[in-house]
Amino acid sequence: MKFKAGIICAAYLVLSALPASAAGDAEKGKKVYNKCKACHMVGDKAKNRVGPPLNNIIGAKAGAQEGYKYSKAMVAAGEGGMVWDMETLSAYLLKPKDVVPKGKMAFPGLKKETDRINVIEYLKQYSSAQ
Repeated sequence: MKFKAGIICAAYLVLSALPASAAGDAEKGKKVYNKCKACHMVGDKAKNRVGPPLNNIIGAKAGAQEGYKYSKAMVAAGEGGMVWDMETLSAYLLKPKDVVPKGKMAFPGLKKETDRINVIEYLKQYSSAQ
């Protein structure tokens, strides 16, 4: 229950900070994604690196992509109902360890709101669910 409450609080804080008309720019997001691509791939030839490929991440259950060895914490988050929707992605990209405290992702986060919005917009191009 503590885990879910933390996600709900983080999502609320992120949502309350976003402008109502927050629209991302995929081109700017592609540039922000350069910070991610050392560990994550997207596109037709995407494969596992340090992290899983991010194709179809939007709407996906956390920790459930076949062929990637997730941390126990990420698997538990998915089993607990965590789905990578816009709010959860934004909260995770802000501070990954606040959303999945014992997860493997060592990335410190994207502090700028516009960077998070833009990188999510970029990832939408590789997701069937939006």
